[in-house]
Amino acid sequence: MPTKRRGDQLRDCSVTLPLDILWLPKAAMRPFGPDSSHSDCVLVVGVSRPKLAALFLSVMLLSLFLTFHILYDSAVYSIQAATAISENKISILTNHIPNPPVINQPVVFPNRIHFPKTSRRLPQCLIIGVRKCGTRALLEMLYLHPRIQKAAGEVHFFDRDENYLRGLEWYRKKMPHSFRGQITIEKSPSYFVTPEVPERVRAMNASIKLLLIVREPVTRAISDYTQLRSHAATATLPQQQSLSSTSPLSRSFEELALLPNGTVNEAYRPLAISQYHVHVHRWLEVFPREQLLVVNGDQLIDDPVSQLRRIEDFLGIEPRIGSNNFYFNETKGFYCLRNETGDKCLRETKGRKHPRVDPVVISKLRKFFVEHNQKFYELVGEDLGWPEE
Repeated sequence: MPTKRRGDQLRDCSVTLPLDILWLPKAAMRPFGPDSSHSDCVLVVGVSRPKLAALFLSVMLLSLFLTFHILYDSAVYSIQAATAISENKISILTNHIPNPPVINQPVVFPNRIHFPKTSRRLPQCLIIGVRKCGTRALLEMLYLHPRIQKAAGEVHFFDRDENYLRGLEWYRKKMPHSFRGQITIEKSPSYFVTPEVPERVRAMNASIKLLLIVREPVTRAISDYTQLRSHAATATLPQQQSLSSTSPLSRSFEELALLPNGTVNEAYRPLAISQYHVHVHRWLEVFPREQLLVVNGDQLIDDPVSQLRRIEDFLGIEPRIGSNNFYFNETKGFYCLRNETGDKCLRETKGRKHPRVDPVVISKLRKFFVEHNQKFYELVGEDLGWPEE
């Protein structure tokens, strides 16, 4: 049988396909022999169309780039996570629950402060006040829960025009990174007493949850006076003002709380803030009662867990904060926080010792607040049982 010429075999092996694909015999790549067959063909691709070739090359390069980018990011993240774990920088507050299903708290890395798939979200809950009732302690206690993220510091977005005019995007960037399903909380106690705040908050989120922590009004007023006096003492004042007998720094609480004729000085700001019904009325004109939870600040000091259980239920999150998260500090005289990574107490400026106030003045002020307290009880539908004398 006559042997086919090389050119005839090339024509027999050719296949008409898109992209100018050509089948060639292996014999074309080696010395031609009598045993060559059609099955010995190899694939040769030649793209003769320049635009199609450029597109094909671009797709390949893009695929390679994305693949290497994903691999690199995963490798870097794994290294950072391993380093953080070894240095005990991960804080997962799970109350010793075995086999927690997910890691809820962000990991803090030297150059990276959040997990992938987290984002900054506008708060779903606000601690709106009241000043000197334990807003900072409440926020830190709630932060023990793995479903809670807190804004750092008081943002004062809704009560300061210069901040509010910067817009919600500016406010959002002040929030922490959080996972989907976590609740972001911000607290600024002056929100409670600033008239325009309730409407501004509703414009952001009409379904937001509001926490209002209150204390017995006279105790709160004395605490407010103590802080104001402490701040005034540390401020830089002209010498003649600091020595003036009329300066608030040199006046006692009794002198400021009572007018010369012996009546209560209702205009004195620490007493005005303690008239809770005046301020909460504005909030309840804007928000339904079920969106506001009144937290008993006096009970939070004595029995924090019971108040935190109410808040967990109000926020719709599972109860995670228990008595094992607290220990009583004998030196400070109040409860400090504890989790798996260590203990934490509020800074020294919290829990200042109050000055001694004349019991007669305290009794007079409590009688003054009886009517105000009753109006507050009626508005919130709850009697907090504050003393009347």
